[in-house]
Amino acid sequence: MESEEDAVKKTQMMDARARNISHNVRCTECGSQSIEDSQADIAILLRKLIRDEIRSGKTDKEIFKKLEEDFGETVLYAPKFDMQTAALWLSPLLLAGGAAGVWAFKKHRQSTNVHIMALNLVRGVSLTPKEKETMLDILTPPPSLGPTRSWWRRWQGQ
Repeated sequence: MESEEDAVKKTQMMDARARNISHNVRCTECGSQSIEDSQADIAILLRKLIRDEIRSGKTDKEIFKKLEEDFGETVLYAPKFDMQTAALWLSPLLLAGGAAGVWAFKKHRQSTNVHIMALNLVRGVSLTPKEKETMLDILTPPPSLGPTRSWWRRWQGQ
């Protein structure tokens, strides 16, 4: 009786392992379904192949490697991270970091404009008209040389 229960447990474990592997393998015919969910002929054959490989004692990694060698990396839902795919995996982070750096630089530049800071310091201080005129002459920024519009506004035609 115990050996019967052990056989049932072993079969259930193998089925669970096969289903887990099948959920992580893309159907080559459907493309959008796993082979566990697909009813295509190739999916049925791949599920049988996975069960045969499990019965022969192969590990999950060995089975995934065999499937990748036979059908290519696109058959796996979770492609591996290597030097070829590093740019693809890291490009969103690099883009977000670059945008955050530009934003921080612009904010820093806006808040540290010396002329604006000096004019803000002078406000509220009682000065004679002559002193005010001299301070404004010194602290007013020189006129800009050319358009100061950002590339985005120039591109939009504003």
